Amino acid sequence: MRWIVGLGNPGSAYVHTRHNAGFKVIDELARRMGVEVGTNKCKALIGEGRIGSEKVALLKPMTYMNLSGESLRAFMDYYKADIADLIVVYDDLDTEVGRIRLRYQGSPGGHNGIKSIIQHLGTQTFNRVRVGISRPQQGMVISDYVLSAFAKSEQESLQSSIQEACDAIEFALGNTFEQTMAKYNGKG
Repeated sequence: MRWIVGLGNPGSAYVHTRHNAGFKVIDELARRMGVEVGTNKCKALIGEGRIGSEKVALLKPMTYMNLSGESLRAFMDYYKADIADLIVVYDDLDTEVGRIRLRYQGSPGGHNGIKSIIQHLGTQTFNRVRVGISRPQQGMVISDYVLSAFAKSEQESLQSSIQEACDAIEFALGNTFEQTMAKYNGKG
């Protein structure tokens, strides 16, 4: 089973924030698959379905961003899931709004959700789809920025990157992650 984890913060106060870009991608994948991400298990909301012939679990950790790894570890242990079948989707300050970047390894780059996942999985090697949220204006505190809503002027670009992230994930299910990176990292 493939498992796709979108990072974000639970609760209505965070729904439209930049930090919840991963949740937005999971919501769109769920819509495309015709499944509900509503089963509360492994410290996450989970939805299961199929994309093509692949059985897929969609996860939205309910632990808050800086503890995301707890949910992934619980899911991995319960389902005997393989890290090779994992794709993590999250917001990225170093990618501009409207763009995505794919990686399969690396440091957390200051992202507390990724830091927690690396800590709990014991590896920096797992597939990632980063959804661009751009950097804040000079002087704005990063934590305030990632918990702020996207501007109206960014909505179209955001929606475009969410669709592209879903397309990349669907492509990755039938191709290697290297092929997926080659196809989607060059776009934009």
